[in-house]
Amino acid sequence: MDIVTLEATGGRLRYSSAVGRWVIVATVLGSAVTTLDSTIVGIALPTIGREFKVGMADLQWVSAGYMLTLSGLLLLGGALGDRHGRRRVFLFGVIWFGIASLLCGAAPDILTMILARGLQGIGAALLTPGSLAILEASFRSEDRGTAIGAWSGFAGVASAVGPFLGGYLMAVGSWRLIFLVNVPVVLAVLLITARYVPETRDPAAGPIDGTGAVLITVGLTALCYGLIEGPSVGFEHPAIACLLLVGAGGIVLFVVVESRMGHPLLPLGLFRSRQFAGANLVTFVVYAALGTTLFLLPMELQQVAHYSPLESGVALLPVTFIMLILSSRSGALASRIGPRLQMSVGPLVMAVGMLMLVRVGSSQSYFRDVLPAVLVFGLGLAINVAPLTAAVLAAAPTQAAGVASAANNDVARVGGLLSVAVLPSLAGITGASYLHPDQLDDGFRTAVLIAAALCASGGVLAALTIRNRARRLGAAGDRSRSSSHCALDAPPPSVGPR
Repeated sequence: MDIVTLEATGGRLRYSSAVGRWVIVATVLGSAVTTLDSTIVGIALPTIGREFKVGMADLQWVSAGYMLTLSGLLLLGGALGDRHGRRRVFLFGVIWFGIASLLCGAAPDILTMILARGLQGIGAALLTPGSLAILEASFRSEDRGTAIGAWSGFAGVASAVGPFLGGYLMAVGSWRLIFLVNVPVVLAVLLITARYVPETRDPAAGPIDGTGAVLITVGLTALCYGLIEGPSVGFEHPAIACLLLVGAGGIVLFVVVESRMGHPLLPLGLFRSRQFAGANLVTFVVYAALGTTLFLLPMELQQVAHYSPLESGVALLPVTFIMLILSSRSGALASRIGPRLQMSVGPLVMAVGMLMLVRVGSSQSYFRDVLPAVLVFGLGLAINVAPLTAAVLAAAPTQAAGVASAANNDVARVGGLLSVAVLPSLAGITGASYLHPDQLDDGFRTAVLIAAALCASGGVLAALTIRNRARRLGAAGDRSRSSSHCALDAPPPSVGPR
């Protein structure tokens, strides 16, 4: 097939065609490798910490470094693709991500690892929005919903199986394999994209808002650095205080600049909708709790409950099965009754699961103590995720569905980023305490109690701010308004958007 440029207003590919399926394979693999890296690394953190002989702050940076550049540049990546060609930016992001993965796998020390993780985040920010945008622009309108549904479902599976895959790779080889395994996937994506994926761009795309991208990235970087290093250095230290001020100032300036830009990265007018603002506030709180739990739980299982990396990955597999079985049904239910009930109940169920996790450390029985907590936690996720994303999209005008989805995705990532930066030290997990089972166990219990409180507050916020519309979320005309969510993606509902 000769590569052709398709107008952003209407694609020509059919879902049933060979070329169409190859396009889906390329975008699924490209997106999957980035979502996988968001969850797979958590299983390896205790081993990485012991090998490099580093403290908790460095392990926080291994996770936060990736989320930082990804969340700071995600909106910019989407804008670059719209303006300069989605296929071109997608390919560039895939190559960048592959090189960064090699650097992570070969890292000789923790500083190199952290820097390489930041580079991985940049690559992910370039290719993640492009993967969905390519499908939206390349397929016929009647096939677009099916194509996006397949993409989001496989992306959700990739995210959910991350802990198990990480444990397996460490069992058969080394923690370095969790990064090196990306390389053959990247090569496959490059070959398929170069051969089959058409170029698309938005002829009406405005100028790139580089100022906004710099401000939000600098603000988040300074804020996270101050929050992560503050507990060991002291928040009263002039350098830490200065970083926190710069971080807060950068975020405030970002809001000011975006409110005055003709073509902002983040149209703040979307947040004038109570429904949109409320759904994003719920997203921030719930994904902050989720980020901390997924960051610390593998450590607790390995360091305190004495699970191997593979066993700790297997212990979390029930979440994958629950999401696969129930998420589409949850989305279909929300399309009939509206999202408010599920968005109110789901976080409360997640909070109960987090409270049950306090038994993990002292557990002598997986089936008695660990499995029930994981099942309840997964059930809460399945109840909440699909209605949450659908509520965000339904609250935005149709022409702004793409940027609304990207904004919600970014809100979720920032919530997870800040929680990983703050909650471990707030719970007393600092320095080398993660290597001492008693200290880690005490800190983990405190952290999951805080996370449970955050989740429960998300349910309360949803009850206060979310309203069911007369127009149901699953209308056929909205089927193309699907989106991928971040931390733990849900498969698409059988009716309506995610």
